Amino acid sequence: MTKVLIRVDAKLSDELMSAFPQLMARNHPAQTTLVGDLSDQDELQGVLNLLRSLGIDIVEILTLPE
Repeated sequence: MTKVLIRVDAKLSDELMSAFPQLMARNHPAQTTLVGDLSDQDELQGVLNLLRSLGIDIVEILTLPE
């Protein structure tokens, strides 16, 4: 597992967040930070692809220390 932080340039609704059960959301003015454990690169890519397909701009992706 790898802990990641993904910051997007949008406020994500609870309904949209249900698509990412492995991530926890922290809303900030006009941005949302998603933090959680992803099992591998494929799972990360799936999250990023879904965000992009919804037209949500990704601002930052960080790998967090355990």
